[in-house]
Amino acid sequence: MPFFLILMLAAYIGGNAYIFTRALQALPPMPAIFKWLFGLAYWGYALSIFLVFIFRARESADPWGHFFFQVSTGWLVFTLYMVLALVCFDLFRLLVPSFRHGFACALLVTTGVLAYGYYTYKHPQLREVDIITDRLPAGSLGLKIVGVSDVHLGLGTTRDDLSRYVDLINAQHPDIILISGDLIDNDVRPVDEAAMDEELNRLHATYGIYMVPGNHEYLSGIDACKRFIRGRTNIHLLMDSVATLPDGIRIVGRDDRTNTARKTLPELMNRIDTVVPIIVLDHQPTDLTQAERAGVDLIFCGHTHHGQVWPLNLATDRLFDVAYGYTRRGRTNIYVSSGLSLWGPPFRIGTRSELVVFRLIPAEL
Repeated sequence: MPFFLILMLAAYIGGNAYIFTRALQALPPMPAIFKWLFGLAYWGYALSIFLVFIFRARESADPWGHFFFQVSTGWLVFTLYMVLALVCFDLFRLLVPSFRHGFACALLVTTGVLAYGYYTYKHPQLREVDIITDRLPAGSLGLKIVGVSDVHLGLGTTRDDLSRYVDLINAQHPDIILISGDLIDNDVRPVDEAAMDEELNRLHATYGIYMVPGNHEYLSGIDACKRFIRGRTNIHLLMDSVATLPDGIRIVGRDDRTNTARKTLPELMNRIDTVVPIIVLDHQPTDLTQAERAGVDLIFCGHTHHGQVWPLNLATDRLFDVAYGYTRRGRTNIYVSSGLSLWGPPFRIGTRSELVVFRLIPAEL
Protein backbone atom coordinates (compact mmCIF):
# COMPACT_ATOMS: atom_id res chain seq x y z
CA MET A 1 0.00 0.00 0.00
CA PRO A 2 1.45 3.40 -0.93
CA PHE A 3 2.81 5.47 1.93
CA PHE A 4 0.25 8.23 1.31
CA LEU A 5 -2.68 5.85 1.79
CA ILE A 6 -1.15 4.46 4.99
CA LEU A 7 -0.72 8.02 6.27
CA MET A 8 -4.35 8.90 5.43
CA LEU A 9 -5.61 5.72 7.11
CA ALA A 10 -3.58 6.45 10.24
CA ALA A 11 -4.91 10.04 10.32
CA TYR A 12 -8.50 8.85 9.95
CA ILE A 13 -8.25 6.21 12.69
CA GLY A 14 -6.32 8.59 14.95
CA GLY A 15 -8.83 11.38 14.43
CA ASN A 16 -11.73 9.10 15.30
CA ALA A 17 -9.90 7.83 18.38
CA TYR A 18 -9.49 11.45 19.50
CA ILE A 19 -13.20 12.21 18.96
CA PHE A 20 -14.26 9.00 20.69
CA THR A 21 -12.06 9.66 23.72
CA ARG A 22 -13.37 13.20 24.09
CA ALA A 23 -16.96 11.95 23.67
CA LEU A 24 -16.51 9.44 26.52
CA GLN A 25 -15.15 12.22 28.71
CA ALA A 26 -18.18 14.38 27.90
CA LEU A 27 -20.76 11.67 28.62
CA PRO A 28 -22.46 11.77 32.05
CA PRO A 29 -21.88 8.84 34.44
CA MET A 30 -23.67 5.73 33.19
CA PRO A 31 -23.40 1.92 33.41
CA ALA A 32 -20.53 0.38 31.47
CA ILE A 33 -22.92 -1.47 29.15
CA PHE A 34 -24.20 1.82 27.72
CA LYS A 35 -20.64 3.01 27.07
CA TRP A 36 -19.94 -0.27 25.27
CA LEU A 37 -23.05 0.18 23.14
CA PHE A 38 -22.03 3.75 22.36
CA GLY A 39 -18.57 2.53 21.40
CA LEU A 40 -19.99 -0.14 19.06
CA ALA A 41 -22.28 2.40 17.40
CA TYR A 42 -19.55 4.99 17.06
CA TRP A 43 -16.93 2.69 15.56
CA GLY A 44 -19.57 1.03 13.39
CA TYR A 45 -20.21 4.39 11.75
CA ALA A 46 -16.54 5.32 11.63
CA LEU A 47 -15.44 2.06 9.97
CA SER A 48 -18.44 1.71 7.65
CA ILE A 49 -16.56 3.66 4.98
CA PHE A 50 -14.42 0.58 4.36
CA LEU A 51 -17.54 -1.44 3.51
CA VAL A 52 -18.29 1.04 0.72
CA PHE A 53 -15.04 0.09 -0.97
CA ILE A 54 -15.16 -3.64 -0.13
CA PHE A 55 -18.67 -4.09 -1.56
CA ARG A 56 -18.37 -1.54 -4.37
CA ALA A 57 -19.14 -4.16 -7.03
CA ARG A 58 -22.43 -5.05 -5.26
CA GLU A 59 -23.94 -1.58 -5.28
CA SER A 60 -27.70 -1.50 -5.68
CA ALA A 61 -29.93 1.48 -6.44
CA ASP A 62 -32.18 1.24 -3.38
CA PRO A 63 -32.88 3.92 -0.71
CA TRP A 64 -30.96 1.96 1.93
CA GLY A 65 -27.88 1.78 -0.28
CA HIS A 66 -28.06 5.54 -0.92
CA PHE A 67 -28.45 6.29 2.80
CA PHE A 68 -25.61 3.98 3.81
CA PHE A 69 -23.32 5.45 1.14
CA GLN A 70 -23.98 9.03 2.20
CA VAL A 71 -23.63 8.35 5.93
CA SER A 72 -20.47 6.28 5.48
CA THR A 73 -18.70 8.73 3.19
CA GLY A 74 -20.12 11.70 5.09
CA TRP A 75 -18.34 10.49 8.21
CA LEU A 76 -15.05 11.40 6.51
CA VAL A 77 -16.02 15.08 6.52
CA PHE A 78 -17.55 14.85 10.00
CA THR A 79 -14.22 13.50 11.27
CA LEU A 80 -12.25 16.29 9.59
CA TYR A 81 -14.31 19.17 10.99
CA MET A 82 -14.95 17.60 14.38
CA VAL A 83 -11.21 17.16 14.93
CA LEU A 84 -10.52 20.75 13.85
CA ALA A 85 -13.25 22.08 16.15
CA LEU A 86 -12.14 19.95 19.11
CA VAL A 87 -8.53 21.08 18.75
CA CYS A 88 -9.66 24.73 18.76
CA PHE A 89 -11.83 24.33 21.87
CA ASP A 90 -9.19 22.23 23.67
CA LEU A 91 -6.64 24.97 23.03
CA PHE A 92 -9.18 27.51 24.32
CA ARG A 93 -9.51 25.45 27.48
CA LEU A 94 -5.77 25.84 28.09
CA LEU A 95 -6.36 29.58 28.24
CA VAL A 96 -9.64 29.31 30.19
CA PRO A 97 -9.38 26.22 32.46
CA SER A 98 -12.94 26.70 33.73
CA PHE A 99 -14.35 26.04 30.23
CA ARG A 100 -15.96 22.57 30.33
CA HIS A 101 -18.15 22.42 27.22
CA GLY A 102 -15.59 21.90 24.48
CA PHE A 103 -17.09 18.69 23.08
CA ALA A 104 -20.65 20.03 22.97
CA CYS A 105 -19.51 23.26 21.32
CA ALA A 106 -17.39 21.36 18.78
CA LEU A 107 -20.33 19.11 17.93
CA LEU A 108 -22.64 22.10 17.51
CA VAL A 109 -20.17 23.94 15.24
CA THR A 110 -19.50 20.82 13.16
CA THR A 111 -23.23 20.14 12.74
CA GLY A 112 -23.75 23.72 11.56
CA VAL A 113 -20.88 23.54 9.08
CA LEU A 114 -22.17 20.23 7.66
CA ALA A 115 -25.69 21.63 7.31
CA TYR A 116 -24.27 24.57 5.37
CA GLY A 117 -22.18 22.21 3.23
CA TYR A 118 -25.20 20.07 2.41
CA TYR A 119 -27.19 23.15 1.37
CA THR A 120 -24.45 24.44 -0.97
CA TYR A 121 -24.12 20.97 -2.52
CA LYS A 122 -27.86 20.79 -3.20
CA HIS A 123 -27.98 24.29 -4.74
CA PRO A 124 -25.50 24.48 -7.63
CA GLN A 125 -24.71 27.93 -8.95
CA LEU A 126 -24.80 29.05 -12.58
CA ARG A 127 -21.53 30.33 -14.02
CA GLU A 128 -21.54 32.29 -17.29
CA VAL A 129 -18.47 32.83 -19.47
CA ASP A 130 -18.25 34.67 -22.80
CA ILE A 131 -15.83 33.20 -25.35
CA ILE A 132 -15.11 35.69 -28.14
CA THR A 133 -13.58 34.12 -31.25
CA ASP A 134 -12.74 35.28 -34.76
CA ARG A 135 -13.19 31.73 -36.06
CA LEU A 136 -16.98 31.78 -36.31
CA PRO A 137 -18.18 32.63 -39.84
CA ALA A 138 -19.48 36.11 -40.59
CA GLY A 139 -23.14 36.48 -39.78
CA SER A 140 -23.11 33.77 -37.12
CA LEU A 141 -25.27 34.53 -34.09
CA GLY A 142 -22.99 32.55 -31.80
CA LEU A 143 -23.72 29.49 -29.69
CA LYS A 144 -24.75 28.70 -26.14
CA ILE A 145 -22.80 25.80 -24.67
CA VAL A 146 -23.58 24.17 -21.32
CA GLY A 147 -20.60 22.54 -19.60
CA VAL A 148 -21.15 19.77 -17.05
CA SER A 149 -18.60 17.75 -15.13
CA ASP A 150 -18.42 15.16 -12.36
CA VAL A 151 -22.05 14.16 -11.97
CA HIS A 152 -21.07 10.80 -10.39
CA LEU A 153 -24.32 8.92 -10.98
CA GLY A 154 -24.85 5.98 -8.64
CA LEU A 155 -25.46 5.69 -4.92
CA GLY A 156 -24.43 9.26 -4.20
CA THR A 157 -26.17 11.05 -7.08
CA THR A 158 -29.57 9.41 -7.50
CA ARG A 159 -32.16 9.50 -10.26
CA ASP A 160 -34.05 12.25 -8.41
CA ASP A 161 -30.86 14.34 -8.28
CA LEU A 162 -30.25 13.70 -11.98
CA SER A 163 -33.81 14.76 -12.82
CA ARG A 164 -33.20 18.14 -11.14
CA TYR A 165 -29.91 18.54 -13.02
CA VAL A 166 -31.54 17.72 -16.36
CA ASP A 167 -34.24 20.34 -15.72
CA LEU A 168 -31.55 22.88 -14.84
CA ILE A 169 -29.54 22.13 -17.98
CA ASN A 170 -32.54 22.17 -20.32
CA ALA A 171 -33.69 25.48 -18.84
CA GLN A 172 -30.59 27.08 -20.41
CA HIS A 173 -31.79 26.08 -23.93
CA PRO A 174 -28.28 25.04 -25.00
CA ASP A 175 -27.05 24.57 -28.55
CA ILE A 176 -24.42 22.10 -27.28
CA ILE A 177 -24.01 20.16 -24.04
CA LEU A 178 -20.51 19.11 -22.98
CA ILE A 179 -19.88 16.50 -20.27
CA SER A 180 -16.28 16.42 -19.13
CA GLY A 181 -16.13 12.94 -17.60
CA ASP A 182 -17.10 11.13 -14.40
CA LEU A 183 -20.75 10.90 -15.38
CA ILE A 184 -20.82 7.50 -13.64
CA ASP A 185 -19.41 7.03 -10.15
CA ASN A 186 -18.28 3.56 -9.04
CA ASP A 187 -20.35 1.06 -11.02
CA VAL A 188 -22.89 1.03 -13.85
CA ARG A 189 -25.22 -1.33 -11.96
CA PRO A 190 -27.12 1.21 -9.78
CA VAL A 191 -27.33 3.58 -12.76
CA ASP A 192 -28.84 0.81 -14.85
CA GLU A 193 -31.20 -0.41 -12.10
CA ALA A 194 -32.58 3.10 -11.60
CA ALA A 195 -33.05 3.50 -15.38
CA MET A 196 -31.14 6.77 -15.29
CA ASP A 197 -30.81 6.58 -19.06
CA GLU A 198 -34.44 7.74 -19.20
CA GLU A 199 -33.46 10.99 -17.47
CA LEU A 200 -30.29 11.41 -19.53
CA ASN A 201 -32.36 11.06 -22.69
CA ARG A 202 -34.44 14.07 -21.60
CA LEU A 203 -31.39 16.25 -22.19
CA HIS A 204 -31.83 18.39 -25.26
CA ALA A 205 -29.34 20.46 -27.23
CA THR A 206 -29.69 21.67 -30.81
CA TYR A 207 -26.38 20.19 -31.99
CA GLY A 208 -26.07 17.31 -29.57
CA ILE A 209 -24.51 16.12 -26.31
CA TYR A 210 -20.81 15.24 -26.22
CA MET A 211 -18.87 13.51 -23.48
CA VAL A 212 -15.42 12.18 -22.69
CA PRO A 213 -14.68 9.49 -20.08
CA GLY A 214 -13.15 10.32 -16.73
CA ASN A 215 -11.15 8.21 -14.32
CA HIS A 216 -14.39 7.00 -12.70
CA GLU A 217 -15.62 5.55 -15.99
CA TYR A 218 -12.46 3.43 -15.89
CA LEU A 219 -13.02 2.67 -12.21
CA SER A 220 -16.57 1.59 -13.05
CA GLY A 221 -15.39 -0.58 -15.96
CA ILE A 222 -14.85 1.33 -19.18
CA ASP A 223 -16.41 -1.34 -21.41
CA ALA A 224 -19.63 -1.43 -19.35
CA CYS A 225 -19.75 2.38 -19.36
CA LYS A 226 -19.32 2.51 -23.13
CA ARG A 227 -22.14 0.01 -23.61
CA PHE A 228 -24.45 2.01 -21.35
CA ILE A 229 -23.66 5.45 -22.77
CA ARG A 230 -23.52 4.50 -26.45
CA GLY A 231 -26.26 1.88 -26.32
CA ARG A 232 -28.80 3.45 -23.98
CA THR A 233 -28.39 7.23 -24.27
CA ASN A 234 -28.20 9.94 -26.92
CA ILE A 235 -24.79 11.06 -25.66
CA HIS A 236 -21.91 11.03 -28.15
CA LEU A 237 -18.98 9.48 -26.27
CA LEU A 238 -15.69 10.78 -27.66
CA MET A 239 -12.53 8.80 -26.87
CA ASP A 240 -9.57 10.24 -28.76
CA SER A 241 -11.94 11.30 -31.50
CA VAL A 242 -13.26 14.48 -33.11
CA ALA A 243 -16.85 15.57 -33.80
CA THR A 244 -17.72 18.13 -36.49
CA LEU A 245 -20.66 20.48 -35.92
CA PRO A 246 -22.34 23.19 -37.99
CA ASP A 247 -20.24 26.33 -38.62
CA GLY A 248 -17.28 23.93 -38.81
CA ILE A 249 -16.92 23.73 -35.03
CA ARG A 250 -14.74 20.83 -33.92
CA ILE A 251 -15.08 19.11 -30.56
CA VAL A 252 -11.91 17.20 -29.73
CA GLY A 253 -12.66 14.55 -27.12
CA ARG A 254 -9.65 13.14 -25.31
CA ASP A 255 -9.65 9.78 -23.59
CA ASP A 256 -8.89 10.00 -19.88
CA ARG A 257 -5.24 9.91 -18.88
CA THR A 258 -6.01 6.66 -17.03
CA ASN A 259 -5.45 5.20 -20.50
CA THR A 260 -1.68 5.65 -20.71
CA ALA A 261 -1.82 4.91 -24.44
CA ARG A 262 -4.17 7.78 -25.23
CA LYS A 263 -3.23 10.06 -28.11
CA THR A 264 -1.64 13.44 -27.57
CA LEU A 265 -3.61 16.56 -28.43
CA PRO A 266 -1.32 17.37 -31.42
CA GLU A 267 -1.99 13.87 -32.77
CA LEU A 268 -5.74 14.40 -32.52
CA MET A 269 -5.54 17.80 -34.17
CA ASN A 270 -3.16 17.02 -37.02
CA ARG A 271 -5.97 17.01 -39.61
CA ILE A 272 -8.05 19.86 -38.18
CA ASP A 273 -8.12 23.16 -40.02
CA THR A 274 -7.36 25.73 -37.34
CA VAL A 275 -9.48 28.42 -38.99
CA VAL A 276 -12.58 26.83 -37.40
CA PRO A 277 -13.60 27.05 -33.71
CA ILE A 278 -11.98 24.25 -31.70
CA ILE A 279 -13.23 22.98 -28.33
CA VAL A 280 -11.29 20.38 -26.34
CA LEU A 281 -12.86 18.11 -23.74
CA ASP A 282 -10.39 16.53 -21.32
CA HIS A 283 -11.45 15.25 -17.90
CA GLN A 284 -8.24 15.94 -15.99
CA PRO A 285 -6.61 19.38 -16.35
CA THR A 286 -3.07 18.11 -16.86
CA ASP A 287 -2.25 19.01 -20.49
CA LEU A 288 -3.31 22.65 -20.56
CA THR A 289 -0.04 23.77 -22.15
CA GLN A 290 -0.72 21.52 -25.16
CA ALA A 291 -4.11 23.18 -25.64
CA GLU A 292 -2.55 26.64 -25.37
CA ARG A 293 0.15 25.82 -27.92
CA ALA A 294 -2.47 24.39 -30.27
CA GLY A 295 -4.44 27.62 -30.02
CA VAL A 296 -7.78 26.00 -29.28
CA ASP A 297 -10.65 28.31 -28.43
CA LEU A 298 -11.80 26.47 -25.30
CA ILE A 299 -10.62 23.55 -23.19
CA PHE A 300 -13.16 22.33 -20.64
CA CYS A 301 -12.07 20.03 -17.78
CA GLY A 302 -13.28 18.79 -14.41
CA HIS A 303 -11.93 16.15 -12.02
CA THR A 304 -10.59 18.37 -9.22
CA HIS A 305 -13.96 19.19 -7.56
CA HIS A 306 -11.95 22.21 -6.38
CA GLY A 307 -11.12 20.02 -3.39
CA GLN A 308 -14.84 19.75 -2.52
CA VAL A 309 -14.32 20.75 1.14
CA TRP A 310 -11.90 23.16 2.77
CA PRO A 311 -8.93 22.82 3.25
CA LEU A 312 -8.61 20.23 0.46
CA ASN A 313 -9.04 23.02 -2.10
CA LEU A 314 -5.67 24.36 -0.92
CA ALA A 315 -4.16 21.01 -1.91
CA THR A 316 -5.76 20.95 -5.37
CA ASP A 317 -4.53 24.50 -5.95
CA ARG A 318 -0.99 23.18 -5.43
CA LEU A 319 -1.44 19.97 -7.42
CA PHE A 320 -2.87 21.50 -10.61
CA ASP A 321 -1.75 24.38 -12.79
CA VAL A 322 -5.40 25.47 -12.94
CA ALA A 323 -7.44 23.74 -10.25
CA TYR A 324 -10.66 25.65 -10.70
CA GLY A 325 -12.36 28.36 -12.69
CA TYR A 326 -11.66 30.43 -15.79
CA THR A 327 -8.41 31.72 -17.20
CA ARG A 328 -7.24 32.81 -20.64
CA ARG A 329 -3.82 32.14 -22.14
CA GLY A 330 -3.19 33.55 -25.57
CA ARG A 331 -6.31 32.78 -27.58
CA THR A 332 -7.14 29.75 -25.45
CA ASN A 333 -9.91 29.94 -22.86
CA ILE A 334 -9.44 27.42 -20.05
CA TYR A 335 -12.20 26.37 -17.69
CA VAL A 336 -11.83 23.76 -14.93
CA SER A 337 -15.20 23.03 -13.34
CA SER A 338 -15.74 22.13 -9.70
CA GLY A 339 -18.47 19.74 -10.89
CA LEU A 340 -22.24 19.72 -10.96
CA SER A 341 -22.42 17.03 -8.28
CA LEU A 342 -19.62 15.39 -6.29
CA TRP A 343 -18.05 12.16 -5.07
CA GLY A 344 -18.94 10.60 -1.75
CA PRO A 345 -19.65 12.99 1.15
CA PRO A 346 -22.72 15.14 0.34
CA PHE A 347 -21.08 18.42 1.35
CA ARG A 348 -19.60 21.48 -0.34
CA ILE A 349 -17.67 23.60 2.14
CA GLY A 350 -15.57 26.44 0.76
CA THR A 351 -16.48 25.32 -2.79
CA ARG A 352 -19.68 25.24 -4.85
CA SER A 353 -21.38 22.81 -7.21
CA GLU A 354 -21.87 24.51 -10.55
CA LEU A 355 -23.29 24.51 -14.05
CA VAL A 356 -21.23 26.45 -16.61
CA VAL A 357 -22.78 28.28 -19.55
CA PHE A 358 -20.38 29.41 -22.31
CA ARG A 359 -21.52 31.90 -24.91
CA LEU A 360 -19.43 31.48 -28.06
CA ILE A 361 -19.57 34.92 -29.63
CA PRO A 362 -18.23 36.04 -33.05
CA ALA A 363 -15.53 38.69 -32.74
CA GLU A 364 -17.47 41.26 -34.82
CA LEU A 365 -20.51 41.27 -32.52
